[in-house]
Amino acid sequence: MNASLSPLTILGIVAAYFAVLVLVSFLTSKRESENADFFLAGRKSPWPLVAIGMVGSTLSGVTFISVPGAVGAGGVNQAFSYMQVVMGYLLGYLVIALVLLPLYYRMGLTSIYEYLRTRIGRHGYKIGAFYFLLSRTIGSSFRLFLVAVVLQNFVAAPIGIPFFVTVATTILLIWLYTFRGGIKTIIVTDTLQTVCMLTAAGITVYYIANALQTDLSGVANLIAQSDYSQWFFFDGGWSDPNNFFKQFFSGALITIVMTGLDQDMMQKNLSMPNFRDAQKNMLVFSIVLIFANLLFLALGALLYIYASTVGLAIPASSDLLYPTIALVNLPPVAGVLFVLGIVAAAYSSADSALTALTTSFCVDFLGMSDRAEGTGDGAREQRSSDKKRRLLVHSGFSVLLFLVIMAFQLINDEAVINSLFKAAGYTYGPLLGLFAFGLLTDFRVRETLPLGKVEVPALTLICLASPVVSILVDTYSAELLGGFQFGFLILAFNGLLTFLGLIALSEFGEPERV
Repeated sequence: MNASLSPLTILGIVAAYFAVLVLVSFLTSKRESENADFFLAGRKSPWPLVAIGMVGSTLSGVTFISVPGAVGAGGVNQAFSYMQVVMGYLLGYLVIALVLLPLYYRMGLTSIYEYLRTRIGRHGYKIGAFYFLLSRTIGSSFRLFLVAVVLQNFVAAPIGIPFFVTVATTILLIWLYTFRGGIKTIIVTDTLQTVCMLTAAGITVYYIANALQTDLSGVANLIAQSDYSQWFFFDGGWSDPNNFFKQFFSGALITIVMTGLDQDMMQKNLSMPNFRDAQKNMLVFSIVLIFANLLFLALGALLYIYASTVGLAIPASSDLLYPTIALVNLPPVAGVLFVLGIVAAAYSSADSALTALTTSFCVDFLGMSDRAEGTGDGAREQRSSDKKRRLLVHSGFSVLLFLVIMAFQLINDEAVINSLFKAAGYTYGPLLGLFAFGLLTDFRVRETLPLGKVEVPALTLICLASPVVSILVDTYSAELLGGFQFGFLILAFNGLLTFLGLIALSEFGEPERV
């Protein structure tokens, strides 16, 4: 650790950072927060703020640490191959802006899974919302776990703070600045956190360039002449995890499913006054995201070039390369900004996830609304009761995140934890199938089938079976399909299984339109 950057110093900086977030929370929720403010910010969010904040939510702590580390690690996303995925993102964002956003706004949704209730039925609605809750809980816990490990190793452990205290404090702080304002606060804090992330990466690039005694144009030449500059991979065929077509279409699918069909990401879009503003947000956000990812990939290449130049051993885990160089080898300013950047990266994803989990459970399972109806005593009592229940749900999900992170720590097996995170991604497949069926067909679905005197929940069983079959196929695809590996394309296979299952349950009667 840099001698002038002690753990206590870092702790003080992080405390000051969170004091700012709490202040933002206070300013954005001075009055008692109604559901309309917590769920969708009264549908008054300015689109430029949302666009900047969504960059941070999309990048997350995984991107902040893992994408730079993957550049020189070989395997998936080596060199600049990740830009093939980012290019696919643009296609996905186009589908969201032209198809999904107009639909969500036309229906006036608070939770996007309310569409499934209208188009598919109660069972499809509940299983869709359930899969979101499951995916986001595991995914957000995983991202917070990665960041908590870094903070524990470099900050907390040297001053004797145990891991569970680090995690509990982390989640308590999220709860503290989101429990009142919800998405109204998140819109502002995510913007601040995006700026911190990008500033941290940019300053690191600047200090590495200084250490290598070059300027920004020299940095570009160093990267271009290195082994890390390749963007496109066509020669390896379908067995290559970095194959252009696999990466490109995977990027499009990831965006459609994990942004367009994800309450966390769509909640920010639905908080704007109209879908035209939401479309502007998607356009600006997608352009900024391209440059943000280019910055992190350039940073990754520079980290490996710098390590080679100064004779620094590459850590066994590529995720530790960036924190090691920033906190140990570069000037204190770079280390301070790295800490702020990684904390911002984790929190920009986790805080909005906690708010979205609360919103989905309240709307999809407790039947709450963001609309303040009535002015009588009964209506006021109902709103007061809803706010109390919302607070309990918000606190409950905070505790759940803590427990899942501690379970990861007890497992203490990187392969197992990564497998759990990957498994959570499989649960987006049924969401893809459900929404695709609703949007692409007019068929009505029989949610249950008679089996003797018992009604079998056939639709639910299909949605539960699709991820299990997909996991098995993905695990053995190389042996069964001559070396072909699905990678992120398993989402398409998973969604197709659900789609075909729904077709099998369809009644081909009068068309049903939304």
